[in-house]
Amino acid sequence: MFKTIKNILDRTLEILVMIVMAALVIDVSWQVFTRLVLKNPSTGTEELAVFMIIWVALLGSAVALNRGAHLGIDYFVGKLSIRKRICTEVFVFLCVALFSLCVMVIGGTSLVASTLNLGQVSAAWNIKIGYVYLAIPISGFFLVLYSVIGLVERIIELVKHNYTLQQKADEQISVY
Repeated sequence: MFKTIKNILDRTLEILVMIVMAALVIDVSWQVFTRLVLKNPSTGTEELAVFMIIWVALLGSAVALNRGAHLGIDYFVGKLSIRKRICTEVFVFLCVALFSLCVMVIGGTSLVASTLNLGQVSAAWNIKIGYVYLAIPISGFFLVLYSVIGLVERIIELVKHNYTLQQKADEQISVY
């Protein structure tokens, strides 16, 4: 049941990022076309592009965390034993979860609420800026979710000692 819900959330998030990215490409292409070809720049396309970049970057970071595709300097971590490597991953997932919860979910929700209360709107689109900032707590929720899932998976791996087979395979590869 949990796995089904997670798969639905994963797929929905990935599709949303793809749609916003496609809209961003179309928006920027239209902006360039109207400026260079028509010699009459389209109004509002630059502001819309900035809003979409915010959403793509923040939601895309959650997708990347879920896929394990974040950039990382794993040279030193790769030199650790499997057990120490897993312990390092536990620490990293814990840090990401705490940061995402405190800064993005709690702080982002506060930012959205205060911005909506102030009634700040965008210049070109007359959109409340608080709606643009909703990307922060929403992506924070997904980052917390994926961090907790990764954290639990790594802790289970440590408790069950599932790393011994992988460690033997790594030792055989390092011999060659």
